[in-house]
Amino acid sequence: MILHVDMDAFYASVEERDNPELVGKPVIVGGSAEGRGVVCAANYVARQYGVHSAMPAVTARRLCPHGVFLPVRMEHYARVSREIREIFDRFTPLVEPLSLDEAFLDVTGSEGLYGPSAEIARRIKREVRDQVRLVASVGVAPNKFLAKIASDLEKPDGFVVVDPAGVGEFLDRLPVGRLWGVGKVSGKAYQKLGIATIGQLRRLPVETLESHFGKSGRHFWQLAHGIDDRRVVPDREAKSISHETTFAQDIADLAILRTWLLELTEQVARRLRQHQWVGQTVQLKIRFADFRTVTRRRTLDEPTNITEEIWQAAVKLLDRGATGNPESGFRGRGGAVRLLGVGVSGLENESGRQGLLFDEGRRQKLQKLDEVTDRIRERFGMSSLHRAAKIQKRNQ
Repeated sequence: MILHVDMDAFYASVEERDNPELVGKPVIVGGSAEGRGVVCAANYVARQYGVHSAMPAVTARRLCPHGVFLPVRMEHYARVSREIREIFDRFTPLVEPLSLDEAFLDVTGSEGLYGPSAEIARRIKREVRDQVRLVASVGVAPNKFLAKIASDLEKPDGFVVVDPAGVGEFLDRLPVGRLWGVGKVSGKAYQKLGIATIGQLRRLPVETLESHFGKSGRHFWQLAHGIDDRRVVPDREAKSISHETTFAQDIADLAILRTWLLELTEQVARRLRQHQWVGQTVQLKIRFADFRTVTRRRTLDEPTNITEEIWQAAVKLLDRGATGNPESGFRGRGGAVRLLGVGVSGLENESGRQGLLFDEGRRQKLQKLDEVTDRIRERFGMSSLHRAAKIQKRNQ
C-alpha cells in the first residue's frame, strides 16, 4: 500500500507554530506586495478571502488587507521538512519526496513490523503532530494516483483509506476534474458528453475516449479504473532530481514565471548538493491551461550542482525553447501556465566530476557563492539573501 503525506498549508503552518499569536489570523507567506512578489503559501483563514498560492502578492493584499504577510524562510522550512522525513524513514526506506511538504511512502514491506498500512499512516500523523507540532493529511491506497486523491479529500487534517476492493466505489462519486490531466478545456468536452463524475467516465469504452481526446483518452480511462503502476522511487534510486509546482490559478506573466523558476532551481540545486550529486542535463516542464505539456532539455558542457549554471540553462529554456518569443508571453502557445517544473538528470557523484580547465576559476567562485548562500540561509532564513536575478525580476 502507498501513502501520500501532504502537510497542510506547510509554510504558513510553520510560521503559526513558531509564533502562536498568528493562530486564527490570515497568514500569507511570499514575496513583497510592493514589488512583483508572489504568494507561496496561505493558511486556511487567508484562503477564505480568496488568497491562494501563485497569486501576485499585491492581489492578495487587495483581497485581504489585514492579512499578516511574511517573507519566505525556505531554509527553515527545509529543516522542518527534514525532521518530518526522519519520521517517514522510521517506517519505510521507500520514501519519494515530491517537495518539502509532501511525499509518497511505500509501506507494503513494513506491515509485518508495524501493522496494517492504515495503522502506519495513523502513527505517522500522530508522530508528526507530537514531535514537529504540525498537521498532515494522509491518503492510503493501492497506488500513487489514488493515494494523492485520498489525501486531498478531507483537508485539513485529512485521513482517507481506499480499500483495494472498493476502488470503483471510491472513484464513482468524485467529479471528473479529479483525474490528472482534466482541465478547463477537457472538462468542457466532458460536459458536452454528459460526463460529470469519474463513475460515468469509466462506463465509456476506451475507444470513445481516444476518439475525443487522442492518446490522453487511454490515460483518462486507466485513471478512471484506478490503474497507476508507477512505483515509489526513493532518492537513492533517483535518476534525476526535480521540483515542480501547480499553480492555484494559471499564470501568463513571464516575469512571475521566472521568479518561480528561480525558486524551483534553488531547491533542485540545494538538493543535489545535499546528496553530493551533479547532473548534466537540465529539464524544463510546462503544463498550459489546456493541459498541453511541453518538456525541453538542455545538456550542459559538464555535470553541475551550481545554482547559477542550472538557472541560466532553465531560464533560456523558459524564455526561448518553450515560447519561441520571450516577449510574447504564453497566450499564443496554449494560454497561461498551470504547472512549472525544473529538473536535473544524468546524475553522478560529485567527487568524480572532471573540471573544465579554462573555466574552473569562475566555477569555483560560483561554488563558493552557493556554499556561503547555503550557510547564511541555514542560519538566518531564506529571506535573508536573494540572488540578483530574483531581485531584478521582482523589480521589473
